[in-house]
Order: sequence, then structure tokens, then C-alpha cells
Amino acid sequence: MKIKWLGHACFLITSKDGTRVITDPYTVGGGINYSPITETADVVVVSHDHGDHSNVSAVQGKPEVVKGSCTKTVKGIRFRGITTSHDASQGQQRGANTVFCFTIDDIKLCHLGDLGHVLSPEQVTEIGAVDIIFVPVGGFPMHFKTPKCAYPIADVEDFLKGKKNVRREGVSEAEFQREKLPAVSAIMLLQPAL
Repeated sequence: MKIKWLGHACFLITSKDGTRVITDPYTVGGGINYSPITETADVVVVSHDHGDHSNVSAVQGKPEVVKGSCTKTVKGIRFRGITTSHDASQGQQRGANTVFCFTIDDIKLCHLGDLGHVLSPEQVTEIGAVDIIFVPVGGFPMHFKTPKCAYPIADVEDFLKGKKNVRREGVSEAEFQREKLPAVSAIMLLQPAL
């Protein structure tokens, strides 16, 4: 499986058999200055309906859209949506958010979207064990401040401060195999492709 960070909270995940999943496609503008998304996908996962996470029309091809707290199987991949909030006030400030869990090539993935609060014990149980987790880094959102993101959020260094096993890859894409996953937790920092 390959994971490519396109920018913002948008990742392209490609399975060994070529199935392509894109998470939270962004809209260019309003502080988002990444290049437009030109990738094709079979599935688009949307954590919430804000424009910087739900620009499904930017994705090429005819992808099936998965959103909301549901369980849906597309292209043989079972997507499980878990209801959370985009803020610590149960969504009263920024609305709802959906955490998505799914397995590709025997690797369990979890995309937290714009999770804005600490997960409850029940939500942690519902998510279960994961191999790769896409985490909020910029304070409350999934994304963080970069030269191409002008949002008033933290940069990645605030998140990384004091953390161990940080791998600064210097590339936008990484390949993963179940049998080669690290034995201890590690933080992998990719560069945006767009």
C-alpha cells in the first residue's frame, strides 16, 4: 500500500491491486494555496462538509463518496464512520466530524478528520486497534500551517516537540507492508505533493 500526502488533510491511499482512496479533498482558495487536486480515485472519504475537506468534485474519475457515521463497503474495502465533533463543545462551534476506520492490504488505517476534542473511552473502543493513524496536528484540525496553508493554526514543530521516533521523510509518498510495520510507534512526517 502507498500513502501520498497531497496537502491539507487530503491523502491518496493506493492498494496493491490499484484501488485508490482519497481522504478529505480540499478547495483551493480562502487560505488554501496547495495546487488543485488532479488525482483519480475509486473512493472519496469526507470527514465533514467544510470546503477544505469536502471538495469531491475535484477528484477525477467517478468515485463513490463515503461520509457520515455509517458502515459501507466499496471496492471490497469496509469503511466505518464514527461520530465525533470538530470542537470541544460537541460540535456547537464547528459542527460534526466523522472519524473513518478502514483496512487496506491488511493494514488498519484511521483518518481522524478535523477531530476537535479528546476521544471518549467509548470512541477509542469503537476505533479499536490501528496500524496507521492520520492525526490532528495543527491544534484542533488534521492539517497544520505550511507555506501553502494560511490558516491561523499551529505548525508541525509544535506537535513534534518532545516526541520520540520522528521520521522526517522529505518526500510526499511512502510505501507500507504489513510485515514491515515498525515494532514501536513512530511519527512519519511527509511533504505535501501539491
